[in-house]
Amino acid sequence: MKEEKPIEKAVALVYNREKSSAPTVVASGRGAIAAKIVETARESGVHIMEDPDLLELLARVPVGAEIPVELYRAIAEVLAFVYRLNGRYKERGQATSP
Repeated sequence: MKEEKPIEKAVALVYNREKSSAPTVVASGRGAIAAKIVETARESGVHIMEDPDLLELLARVPVGAEIPVELYRAIAEVLAFVYRLNGRYKERGQATSP
């Protein structure tokens, strides 16, 4: 059985085109807080992407703040990946979370 490595850091983003012009950091933390962020995301069916370099940059953004313009392209690539993934699940007739 594969042993999971402990979660050291996590950042959660939300993007609502109707409410903001850019994704917003809604949670960020280390250790137990990071583990709770990931656990909550998994329980909610939210896709989790692991990118240590992007994580380091996002961890510097205060909770409640929109991501800086410099990260738009990187986050756009992540969102495109998630939208494609969600599209594949819909094509298979599987439920996805909003």
